[in-house]
Amino acid sequence: MLKKYLIVFFISMVPLIELRGAIPYAVAFGLPTLQSYIIAVLGNMLPVPIIYLFARKVLEWGADKPVIGKFFTFCLEKGKKGGEKLQAKAGKGLFLALFLFVGIPLPGTGAWTGTLAASLLDMDFKSSILAVMCGVILAGIIMGVASAGLFGALGAFF
Repeated sequence: MLKKYLIVFFISMVPLIELRGAIPYAVAFGLPTLQSYIIAVLGNMLPVPIIYLFARKVLEWGADKPVIGKFFTFCLEKGKKGGEKLQAKAGKGLFLALFLFVGIPLPGTGAWTGTLAASLLDMDFKSSILAVMCGVILAGIIMGVASAGLFGALGAFF
């Protein structure tokens, strides 16, 4: 059981998959929902302060390096585009926009991208972490409900 919880924790830390993949994994393997949800949220939030504080600096440093430059430039551009879209739509409601950007589980949105966008927009550390955390909680609820409904329907069908 501990091994499955660790897998949930580590899946939720992976960029692009995050808790959007960890919660369906937990539901599919019959883990208790509340414990899995808490573990997935913690795993998804663990890298967020590190991303905010260091990702921008590392990406800017590596953007002109021969092997990693293209990927780092891609990440910087993706973060800037996400941040610009967020700022254009939000105006003064940047906190709410970041919360919804992270909270609505669509491809390319999530804690990693949202935190990088907040860092590139020079958002306040405390408010950006809080907005991302609230978004992760919302995304977890949405994925939990969707996963339970999908797997429950499949179980009833088969």
